[in-house]
Amino acid sequence: MSPGDYGTKAVPSYIAAEAETTPLPKITVPVAAPPASSSKGFGDLPMRVVYRAIAVAAGVVVLGAGATVVLLNRGDPATATAASRHSAAAAVPSAASASFASGAAAPAAGAVATPGLSPLSSPLSSTWTSATPSAAASAAASPGASADAVDPALAAALKDPRVPALPKDGRRLRGLPGRAAATHGLIKDRRSGVALPRFTKTWALATPAPFASRQLLPKAKGASYRGMLVSCPVPIPEQKTLRDTAFLAARWTLNHHPSGATITWTASQPIKAGKRKGWLLGYTVHYTLKGRKRVSAAALALVDVPEKKPAVVFVTIPDSQKKRWHDINKVMSSVKAL
Repeated sequence: MSPGDYGTKAVPSYIAAEAETTPLPKITVPVAAPPASSSKGFGDLPMRVVYRAIAVAAGVVVLGAGATVVLLNRGDPATATAASRHSAAAAVPSAASASFASGAAAPAAGAVATPGLSPLSSPLSSTWTSATPSAAASAAASPGASADAVDPALAAALKDPRVPALPKDGRRLRGLPGRAAATHGLIKDRRSGVALPRFTKTWALATPAPFASRQLLPKAKGASYRGMLVSCPVPIPEQKTLRDTAFLAARWTLNHHPSGATITWTASQPIKAGKRKGWLLGYTVHYTLKGRKRVSAAALALVDVPEKKPAVVFVTIPDSQKKRWHDINKVMSSVKAL
């Protein structure tokens, strides 16, 4: 038997242990290759393409918003303009926000914002200034503003060419020529809530209607118009102030002067009628009688009366009886609230 040939005999264990061992083959698991794709992701696009797409989208949004505002606000240009500005200002921040989300750089912390373009600016801040005048005009035309509106009667009086605007307050009634007639106590007009002098001799009591009290001078020779002193509750709409009410009352007295009469003011002042407040107006009434220009001296006291309409005391004396003009001063200095 040749060496190493053991036939069918068992091989000793020490020989088996020394036998050469064949290394095991390395097993490699193949990794699947990514599927081929011809399309590029959003991040692979050049930034100029992204910016152009965003700009186009923003333009479409603005145009669409503007068209919607025009359709909804047709016939109201002011409203449409304000709304379109608001829509445009709101659309620009949205587009800029989208650019930030796509990876564009945000503005630096100290950067100056451009009005209407920066996403950090509020749409209201860019439209508030332009909307304020329209809002103020709407508020002025609203029903809530009617509380401050001029009364129609006062508005008509202010436009009446026969009655000019009142002079500056504080112009006192001057002393008129002549000497005051004798008086005998007071006439207490309880209907109006006022007291006034009761003239004797020259003046005569007359039927009061349509007034509450009335005194008349005798008719002057060749004249169809004579002096008159009356009192009554104010016959015109009461205004917010005694001054305005007195102004309307003076205009009303033109009904008791010759046709076509006009007024020039000689006094406008607050007064005290006893313990009550009042307003005094002095004026000259101009008119024409039988082709001749004539005048009357006149005055009116408006007195605030408790729980009643203000009382009016009105006196007028034509130039044909100008010797009695100083009676006007006597009346105005004697009026008192009851």
